[in-house]
Amino acid sequence: MRVLIADDDPQILRALRITLGARGYEVTTAPDGQAALDAAARTHPELVVLDLGMPGLSGIEVIQALRGWTTVPILVVSGRTESWDKVAALDAGADDYVTKPFAADELLARIRALSRRTPAASGEPVVSFGEVVIDLGAHIATRGGSAVRLTPTEWRLLEVLLRNPGRLVTRETLLTEVWGPQYTSDTGYLRLYLSQLRKKLEPLPAAPRYLVTESGMGYRFVPDDAERP
Repeated sequence: MRVLIADDDPQILRALRITLGARGYEVTTAPDGQAALDAAARTHPELVVLDLGMPGLSGIEVIQALRGWTTVPILVVSGRTESWDKVAALDAGADDYVTKPFAADELLARIRALSRRTPAASGEPVVSFGEVVIDLGAHIATRGGSAVRLTPTEWRLLEVLLRNPGRLVTRETLLTEVWGPQYTSDTGYLRLYLSQLRKKLEPLPAAPRYLVTESGMGYRFVPDDAERP
């Protein structure tokens, strides 16, 4: 599981990175609110552990920003003990709240509980088009029976399109889902990564059949059994 830890205390960051890393978690750390948002957009964590009292953007502001584009479970770990701080964090979109100091076993139990709320990969669909088979749960792509290697960013972009078969997905939606809300004007990313996906998955990349462009609007995944727009 990918976990993002945001805290301005380097000792806590180090301790949590060691504790979680030793238990098989893939840990990314951030020393302040803006760095946390940047890391979330870059790594797409499956759980966020967040302090409230960080410099720059507060923990509440980070929660509100994350909730603008992701439903990732958020666990607040804070030295603030007042009930209104807890209420504010939960109202902003946090899923749980632990007060410092805390026992490592308690934190791990809270993380396990939140991770169980994340949908299991086994229920994810398998999507086929042309000679391509995409297993969204296992993150396996094949073309003509041969494995196709996709980068993490290519996977995220492809997933958004495949989960919306036949529907227009705007450029702004794709940029927000894949890179985060601060990148909604960077359309060059989309052109680059769509071009790479087409080279790997389309029969004729220069004349795409499945990952089509809607000029001036966005992109659309067109399944085999759908009418071409």
